[in-house]
Amino acid sequence: MTATVTTDSRTEKSDRVTSRGTGGARRRLPRIPDRIRQGGLPYLLLLPAVLLELLIHVIPMIIGIVMSFRQLTQFFIGNWGAAPWTGLDNYKIAVDFNAPIGEALLHSFFVTCVFTFFAVGLAWLFGVTAAIMLQENFRGRGFLRAIFLVPYALPVYAAVITWAFMFQRDNGLVNHVLHDQLGLTDQPSFWLIGDNSIYALIVVSVWKGWPFAFLIVMAGLQNIPRELYEASAIDGAGIWQQIRKITLPSLRPVNQVLVLVLFLWTFNDFNTPYVLFGKAAPENADLISIHIYQSSFVTWNFGTGSAMSVLLLLFLLVVTAVYLLITSRGRKGADA
Repeated sequence: MTATVTTDSRTEKSDRVTSRGTGGARRRLPRIPDRIRQGGLPYLLLLPAVLLELLIHVIPMIIGIVMSFRQLTQFFIGNWGAAPWTGLDNYKIAVDFNAPIGEALLHSFFVTCVFTFFAVGLAWLFGVTAAIMLQENFRGRGFLRAIFLVPYALPVYAAVITWAFMFQRDNGLVNHVLHDQLGLTDQPSFWLIGDNSIYALIVVSVWKGWPFAFLIVMAGLQNIPRELYEASAIDGAGIWQQIRKITLPSLRPVNQVLVLVLFLWTFNDFNTPYVLFGKAAPENADLISIHIYQSSFVTWNFGTGSAMSVLLLLFLLVVTAVYLLITSRGRKGADA
């Protein structure tokens, strides 16, 4: 019993000394597992996503950049590391617009710009219009919302293959309606070849992309207070004035992000033209994604194709940076 009392007193004295040495406040240092759990757990949870991002995007992108500096053709497929180092020669070939390769790439770039302008503009217009029209409560609104989202929910390949059948000249639904039923054309038109191919591509892209714009704008409209519309209606504002003065200004942040996403998706779109036209797209619908594919996997010139891909990446980065800079300045000016 005496030994126990002596030990307890010594323990209390050591605790007092420790508390005095730390300013009178006893602190318990966290154990090493606690530190790891608190500080390292978020990084541990992010590790699988980071690894997948490296494997799927970053590492292939770096390999593609390295390939753009080599003369990588079908002769070096087995050992592409042995391909001769050419420096900037592939880039010079790609941007030499007086030569056939550069001229074809420039034509494809202009076709892609025209296609993106109309596809993004119409998709945004249809999405905003449908979202605004379905804001009011009426019978069947939920059914219409579900129907409008069907093109976005369908697999891309199934949807585009269906459109390819509809655009057939002899037995397609489009010619049956335009020529046989309505008589708008003198003869059935070719939609998948020739001059009309760009129109077919725009129609399919808009049909596939506008439900996404509809979904995003419809979500953004939920954040606009209904009191603003009620107050403006009391002041005598009509529906068009409400849209111009309340709806569109309130949707500006949403539209800024939406237009950028639609632009990047549409400009880089490969699945739609590939499924609609196959490996060889018509000249009027030769998007730059298909053009790079043909330059790489059809002609087996992977070095030049990689250089074109890097140039496309740089163009999209520059456009994105300029767009974000302009929109951020406009937002600051509106807030001021």
